[in-house]
Amino acid sequence: MEHSRRDVIAGGVAVASVAALPAAARAQQGWPAQPVRMIVSQAAGGAPDTICRLLTDRLGRVFNQSFVVENRTGAGNVIGVQMAARAAPDGYTFLWATAAALTTNVFTVKNLPYDPRKDFVTVARVARGPFVIVANKDLPANTLPELITLAKAKPGELNLANDGPRNFSGLVAAWLNKNAGISINPVAYATMPQGVQDTVGGRVQLAILAFPAAAPMLKGGLLKPIAVSSVERVTGYESIAPIADTIPGFDFYGWLGVSAPAATPRPIIERFNAEISKLLEDAEFKARLVDVGFYSFGAQSIEIAEKAVRDELELWRKVVGDLGIQPE
Repeated sequence: MEHSRRDVIAGGVAVASVAALPAAARAQQGWPAQPVRMIVSQAAGGAPDTICRLLTDRLGRVFNQSFVVENRTGAGNVIGVQMAARAAPDGYTFLWATAAALTTNVFTVKNLPYDPRKDFVTVARVARGPFVIVANKDLPANTLPELITLAKAKPGELNLANDGPRNFSGLVAAWLNKNAGISINPVAYATMPQGVQDTVGGRVQLAILAFPAAAPMLKGGLLKPIAVSSVERVTGYESIAPIADTIPGFDFYGWLGVSAPAATPRPIIERFNAEISKLLEDAEFKARLVDVGFYSFGAQSIEIAEKAVRDELELWRKVVGDLGIQPE
């Protein structure tokens, strides 16, 4: 009887202890108790969507819970991001965040219906993807210094395919012109596959592409590389020099990560960050990222990841301001 009473008392103390925990801590203990939704503001099948599905598949196994990818596309990421910003901050809806959605859109989209600094908290940055300047194989330039010399000798005669003046490759192209003192004509394409084909065919001489789009063209010899947009050389393409070797400080890349509605309980964010950090140390997962043209940031704390987003906001504020681009 005495033993039974002790068990009852101990059980009661345990229940009372759990009840005394802050609501956020209790939420963390049982999280995730239902499927978790990851909103992707890009179309299914693209590199961002593919990486998100690689991540959520592994996370589903880690947490023994379903992670549901929900593609909400349109308006240059705005529709999906706005939906995530307005979601309940309960740890069951997250945004698969991109550099465009949380940094460049702030300065290029007029009346943006969300504020990444107020509406979201960064959970983790997962991967980055540099861009590469590629050229028609007959262009008489094989390096960035040679391209700059050619462009200065033929001002306004070279054309470069990009995804538009307010999108990533268009901004990088304009920044290259400004910092190299050249005037390569940017040619905007509604769909970059057409821009790639026009570069292969010689209708334009150059393009700026993400590595997933460039890799088949480079491996097949249909286009030749000129320089990469990141300050580091790219794994598997170490022979391609960074733009920064010619223009010091030039360092631009797209990135992907996870963000949460701002009031999501901190213990949930911390646990999610910890599990993603572990996954980013996994050699197999990192190899899968490289396969689709992206690279791991490695483990980052929430504070470091949030600072990286703030720093990028300041970088793009300067770039867009210096280029004189007005939001539309």
